Amino acid sequence: MEDDHKRQSCTIRVLVADNSRFHTQLLVGVLNRDPVLQVTSSDFDAASLGAAWITEKIDVFVLSAFVDEGAQRGFEILQELRETNPNARAVMLLDSSKPEAVLEAFRAGARGVFDHQGSSDMLGRCIRKVHQGQVWANNEQMAIVLSALASAPKVRAVGGNGMDLLSKREADVVGYLAEGLTNREIGERLRLSQHTIKNHMFRIFDKLGVSSRIELMFMTLSQRPAASPLLQDLLKDPAGDYDEASLAFCEKAAEHGVLAAQLLLARIAWTGRANDSDVIRSYMWYCVAVDQLNGAMNNVKKAMNSAQIAEGDRKIRERLNKSHRIVSPLSPQASSSHKSSIVA
Repeated sequence: MEDDHKRQSCTIRVLVADNSRFHTQLLVGVLNRDPVLQVTSSDFDAASLGAAWITEKIDVFVLSAFVDEGAQRGFEILQELRETNPNARAVMLLDSSKPEAVLEAFRAGARGVFDHQGSSDMLGRCIRKVHQGQVWANNEQMAIVLSALASAPKVRAVGGNGMDLLSKREADVVGYLAEGLTNREIGERLRLSQHTIKNHMFRIFDKLGVSSRIELMFMTLSQRPAASPLLQDLLKDPAGDYDEASLAFCEKAAEHGVLAAQLLLARIAWTGRANDSDVIRSYMWYCVAVDQLNGAMNNVKKAMNSAQIAEGDRKIRERLNKSHRIVSPLSPQASSSHKSSIVA
């Protein structure tokens, strides 16, 4: 019984989507021989992968760079997946180690790159390392990344308004991003292809020193005079008078999994509650945030031994007791309930 529990606790849930159904099933069968890996497959599109990430709690995606005769489609699907699930970890299967393919994979958000010709045992090691939060690349691929980094132009610090490094077209892209538009919608507004918009996004990321759309969205938000209190007042005045554009922007970030935005929306709805809808909305966002926190906490707990857990529980009790003395006079019943919901 104890061995079964230990085996289940260290299982890595993997989803494979190769460039054909036949290749996908072959890879699933090979990887499932590894007792640590629990491997499934799905349709190769961002919506299906995103749904699997939530419902099946996928730890690592293994995706092909080449899909449906499109040499770049795998990179685009990974980028779309990470736009809505920024914490998703993925290994990109490459048909070659050409510099552009390696760099494109990492730009799209891959945490590891792996040659299709590599052995299944080595791919299993790659998956384990990526699951642990490490980056996987062989010496040749790492040399490509380092060479690109060394030859990249040095980026000067962002100016006062945060956008003075951008061209007019890049600033337009950022403006539409702040409205919550997708790459396709931005392309339609500017009469440009999605591929061109994606290239603009990469250049914007490089110039502003961000690595995702979410980071860029919050940088944009923090630079707007009317919106800066939205970030500053998270712990000060959640009942502040925020403009509709700022709140809509914050809601978009919350829907993308940004914890601070979820908590802020919950506090705003509760503090300014005027009807049942506000109360329900506050409860909903608190529950979404708690679910995300519990998932992260459980991942940490799985990596801890019994001594670390015991010490952590002691520090939790110490911290909660200190917080209750300083912040709120909770009753013993409320304190016990609060503690059990966090520690359990």
